Amino acid sequence: MKPSILISSWMFSEVLEFAQEHFEVDDNQRREQFSAAALRARLQDKEGILIAGGDRVDEALLEACPRLRAVCNAGVGYNNIDIEGCTRRGILATNTPGVLDDTTADLGFALLLAAARRVAEGDRYVRAGRWGGPWRNDLLNGFDVHHATLGIIGMGRIGRTVARRGRGFDMKILYCNRTRAPLDVEQALGARLCTLDELLALSDFVCLTLPYSPAVRYLIGAREIALMKPTAVLVNISRGGIVDENALAVALREQRIAAAGLDVYEGEPAVNPALLELENAVLMPHLGSSTRVTRVAMGMTAARNLVAALGGQIPPNLINPDALAARRSG
Repeated sequence: MKPSILISSWMFSEVLEFAQEHFEVDDNQRREQFSAAALRARLQDKEGILIAGGDRVDEALLEACPRLRAVCNAGVGYNNIDIEGCTRRGILATNTPGVLDDTTADLGFALLLAAARRVAEGDRYVRAGRWGGPWRNDLLNGFDVHHATLGIIGMGRIGRTVARRGRGFDMKILYCNRTRAPLDVEQALGARLCTLDELLALSDFVCLTLPYSPAVRYLIGAREIALMKPTAVLVNISRGGIVDENALAVALREQRIAAAGLDVYEGEPAVNPALLELENAVLMPHLGSSTRVTRVAMGMTAARNLVAALGGQIPPNLINPDALAARRSG
C-alpha cells in the first residue's frame, strides 16, 4: 500500500501526477477553502501533507492527526507550521529554499520601481480619463532608482539576489543582518554591513527580506520609520508581521516617507483598511514566487521532500533534524 497524503491546495498537474506515482493522494483540485476543523478532518487518516499558502499546521491539528509523519511546505517561510510540536512528535517538516529566490527578488524590485515611479498611480490616472490638458512638468513626479542607496534587511539568499538587481541600477548597497556576510559576497555586491538604525537613516529604498520569527515582530515600527528619509520607499517581500502596518499607514498618509510596496500583510488575506486608502502604497496579494515555472518547482520540491520523508530517507530540505531522533526513540 502506498502512503496516504493530503495536498491541501490546488496543484499543477505535473506535481499531482508525480505525487500520485508515490502516494494515495487526497487532493484539493476543487479549490476548497478548508477551515481549521475541515483540514483536521481530511488529514486524520493521512501520513503526510503537502501544504501551501495560509494552511496552518498547529497543535490542535497535530493532536488530531496521530498518523502524520511529514509536513512539507511548498514555500520557503514556515511560520504557518508548529515546528516544535512536529519535532516533539517525530514529524519531519520541510520547506523549499532556493527555487524561488530569483522570482521573489524580481517582484521585490518590481515593487521598488512601481512605488518609486508611481506606476500604480499612473495606471489609475490614465484609466480614470484624467490625462489631458496642458503639459505638467510635475505630473506624478517620482524618485530615481539609479545611483540611489538600497538598504536590505536580511542578507540571506533572497536579500543577496535583490542586491544583485540593485547593482544593475548602480545602487549603493547597505545591509543589516544577524551575521556578517562572507567577504567575497560583500565585495561582489559592493555591500556594507551597518546597524538597523544607520541603514534606515541612509537608505533611499529599504527592502525587507528576512524570515519571520516572534523576535522580529514589528521590527519596523513608528520609531524605525521616523528614522527614514521623507523621500524613502519601504518594500516588504518577507512577512507582514515584521512591519507595524498602523504606524506605516500613518507615516504614508502624513508623507513622512514617500511610498511603500507591500506583498505581505500581518493578517493576510485581510489587508489593513488604512493601507487600502493610500495612493502611495503599492499593494500585491502575496505573489512573490508566483510564476508558473517557479510554483511548479516549489510543488515538485515539496513533493520530493515528502517522498523522502515517508520513504525512510532524510529529506533534502529538512527544517527540524531533531525530529529524526524523536522518531527513532518513539
